[in-house]
Order: sequence, then structure tokens, then C-alpha cells
Amino acid sequence: MEEKVKEALEVIRKSLQAHEGDVEFVSMDGSNVKVRLQGHCVGCAYAQMTLKAGIERYLKQSVDESITVENVG
Repeated sequence: MEEKVKEALEVIRKSLQAHEGDVEFVSMDGSNVKVRLQGHCVGCAYAQMTLKAGIERYLKQSVDESITVENVG
């Protein structure tokens, strides 16, 4: 499942990079995925929305619905 998460994050990265942000895979423990938001995503008022409504939602749809995503900054 970790490899599928990494592949899905590559798809998401393109969208974030278009807005001068980025996301980096850090680790995965069970269904909990830890990522690091980068670029303009750091300190952005919408970072939490990007994390939950964007990244987590996409991973739930494309990999497994039990996935949760946490930013470890």
C-alpha cells in the first residue's frame, strides 16, 4: 500500500507545484500517512484544507478509504 500512496502523491505534487507548494512522503504506519508540506504550503492559511480536503481525500479515493494524513512539518 505504501507504494500506491507514493504514486498517488506524485499525481498530487503536480497540482501543488503549480501553486509553488509541494508535498513530501515521510512515512507510513498502518493507514496513517505522514507527509511534509513544502514551499508556499508552509504557513499558508489553507494548508490544513489542502491536507484534509485535497491530499487525504485523494488518497482515500485512489488507494484506501481508511487512510489518514498528518503533516509533520
